[in-house]
Amino acid sequence: MSARTTTPWPLVALFTAGYLAAYLLPTTVGRLDAGLPLSATQAGAIGSVLLLSSASAGFLLASRVDRFGPRRLARAGLLLAVAGYGTAALSTALPLVVAGAVVGGFGSGTATTVAATGIAGRRDPHRVTTMGLLGVSALAGALYLTIPHLGPAHGVPLAAIAVTALLVLPLTGRLPARPAATRTVRPAGPLPYRRSGLLLAAAMLFWSLAQNSLWGVSGRIGLTQAGLGEVTVGAVFAVALGAGLLGVVCAGILGPRLGGALPIGLGTVLIAGCIALSAAASDLTSFATGEIAWNTLYPVVLSYVIGLAASMDRRGRWAVLVGSASSLGTACGPLTGSLLSARAGYPAMGLVLAAGLLLVTVPMTLVARRPRRSQVVEIPVVEIPLAEIPVVDIPVPETAAVESTAGQVTGADVAGLTDLLADSPSAEDPFARLPVVEIPVAVSPLDAVPAPREAYGTAGPRHAGAATAAASAAEGL
Repeated sequence: MSARTTTPWPLVALFTAGYLAAYLLPTTVGRLDAGLPLSATQAGAIGSVLLLSSASAGFLLASRVDRFGPRRLARAGLLLAVAGYGTAALSTALPLVVAGAVVGGFGSGTATTVAATGIAGRRDPHRVTTMGLLGVSALAGALYLTIPHLGPAHGVPLAAIAVTALLVLPLTGRLPARPAATRTVRPAGPLPYRRSGLLLAAAMLFWSLAQNSLWGVSGRIGLTQAGLGEVTVGAVFAVALGAGLLGVVCAGILGPRLGGALPIGLGTVLIAGCIALSAAASDLTSFATGEIAWNTLYPVVLSYVIGLAASMDRRGRWAVLVGSASSLGTACGPLTGSLLSARAGYPAMGLVLAAGLLLVTVPMTLVARRPRRSQVVEIPVVEIPLAEIPVVDIPVPETAAVESTAGQVTGADVAGLTDLLADSPSAEDPFARLPVVEIPVAVSPLDAVPAPREAYGTAGPRHAGAATAAASAAEGL
């Protein structure tokens, strides 16, 4: 199977483990509010701290994946996720819950960073991104159906994230220990498309802020404003994430055929309408319609944005930085949604978020429409073996050894050696190995023959002329 069609399952699994915390945010915040002595705003603040820690991991490690190695960094991130979320799930002490959320969030962000860097280096980053979104959407949908039946404890969704990280940990053995082992020449220098990348990162911060401001309070909208039970709300979320799977599949089938501007621009406009509808929901029909339509479109647009960022830099730096900006907006979402809904109500919050999405649609569409110049292609370094040149020893019979009384070989000696070499078998077979006879040369001490005064001239043309004369004399011999 070719490299183009092979799915990098370790990266997909790592992507799923890293993004799962954000997908389970509504039930995580809702259970913190119900299971611990916290207000809705305080529970939203803990969710924001968790996602803020995840975003900080991306900003810190965006350019350091190659230095530490994908395998080592992925294992460290997953172990932090297991330890942090596990501690928060098993403890009822508020300081330990907050500390566990911070540590687990940093682990999720580390896993996401490694996955984003690896996906950006693939030939088709959009396809791998859609596979990752399929995995996390399917898993989150199954958990939304399962968690309500596991009791009201606050730690159930946190424990689910920890178990997922533990199950993905063995797959990290298939990640490369060091990117340098591939012996490729990576493009160096500053980030390409700096203006477009910064604009996309800033827009994605507000885009994710609007999305997760509603997502963080969606559970409370269904429970309080729409008057639904937890099982019904969980079923709506599961169906919505199932519809998201359908959207991701369609995005994977279409791929780059629609370009990037149309899915990102039109999709964000439609998402704004869904957010306004869901925030104003007062019954099951309106709540389910808004949530299902929104979750169908959200992963589609997200996959195109991640693919766009990955195409801007083959080293994955823009993919990680844009993803970290998105995580930063995601981190501020629960707290923003809690504050807006507490002061203005859910319908007004929905209108404010929808208006903000319409504003950020313009810069995101402009970045997607901008043509990309061809980047430096990674050229594998091929080691060319050089054939060893055999050293031919020139055999000389012992009769050719002539010692000069003055320590020099005379012209007659050289002529004799030439005749002997012409008759030697090595003239026909240069690789013949015959005994080698050394020519003894009597060397006079340096102080026995005083050097002429002219030998102490300065370096330059005089020495060059002497070398030329010596060469002419040798040719005459």
